Amino acid sequence: MNIHEYQGKQILKSFGVRIQEGIVAHTPEEAVEAAKKLKEDFNSDWVVIKAQIHAGGRGKGGGVKLAKNLEEVKQRATDIIGMQLVTHQTGPEGKLVSKVLVAQDVYYPGETETKEFYISVLLNRSTG
Repeated sequence: MNIHEYQGKQILKSFGVRIQEGIVAHTPEEAVEAAKKLKEDFNSDWVVIKAQIHAGGRGKGGGVKLAKNLEEVKQRATDIIGMQLVTHQTGPEGKLVSKVLVAQDVYYPGETETKEFYISVLLNRSTG
């Protein structure tokens, strides 16, 4: 099934699952407006700019970037939108990024260094 991250999150949210909120943007200017809206709605000072293509490994390929202010939001979105993102799942030709998800921050900007964690759920149909 080929769905983008933002589409998967919408499905999860429709079933009552708490998600990292986000807004899709097609231009850097839309990304800035999305970041302002997330600040207004969720008090998110930092946001994550995430390329929306049908492939994993977007972060390792440079398609997921943290932005700590509106200037960084615009720069990160400018860098990502229009890029040919190459990951282990796209092959060497990569995929053109036409939109990004501007996502609510999940970082605690406290005294300790921030860390990133990635999780996945794998289903093994043979063992249930």
